[in-house]
Amino acid sequence: MGGAALGLHGATPHAWAEDTDGNCGTEYDEEYERLLAAADDPEDGDRFLAPESWSRPIRRRARVTMRYRVRGNWLVGYHTGIDLAVPKGTPVYSVGSGTVVLARWSGSYGKAVTIKMRDSRYVLYAHLSRISVTRGSKVRAGTRIGSSGSTGRSTGPHLHFEVRARRQYGSDVDPAKYLARHGLRL
Repeated sequence: MGGAALGLHGATPHAWAEDTDGNCGTEYDEEYERLLAAADDPEDGDRFLAPESWSRPIRRRARVTMRYRVRGNWLVGYHTGIDLAVPKGTPVYSVGSGTVVLARWSGSYGKAVTIKMRDSRYVLYAHLSRISVTRGSKVRAGTRIGSSGSTGRSTGPHLHFEVRARRQYGSDVDPAKYLARHGLRL
C-alpha cells in the first residue's frame, strides 16, 4: 500500500532520505515487516528470571548521525531509531536478554537482527556487515550479535538501532530513553 493511500503526503513504503553522514534512510521495508510478522513468537518462559544486566549496543562511543523522531520523508513522518556512526566491522552486542526472532537479510534494512527482549520489546540492529546469531538463539546482555556495516539502503557504515513496543512498524519507542531506563547512555 502506498503512502499516499495512507494520507502521508507523498511518502512511500520505501521512502528514504539520502544523507552524507552515513545515516540510514530506510524506515519502512515491506519485506522486513512481513518477515517479522511471520516469525514464530518465541516462548517467554524466561521472563520471570532474576534481574538482568544491560549493555550498550556498541562498546565505543559513537557520534549520533540521525536522532530519533527527526522529521523526514518516512512512512510515519520521522526517523524511528538512532543511527550511530561506526566503522564497518565494529562489534555489535545485544543490549539485554531475549530471543532472536530474525537474523537475516531484511530488505532495506540489509543484514539485520531483531531480538524480542524479556520485557517484550523488539530491538532491531540494522545495516550489519555480518550476523553472528541465528533465529531462535537466546542472548544475554553483551552477546555479540554481529558487526556494523552499510548493507541495504544505507549511505555509509553505521548501526541503526531501533526499539519497538510491538512487532509492527510505527510502534517505536525512543531508544535513548529505553536504554536510560536501564542505566545506559548512547
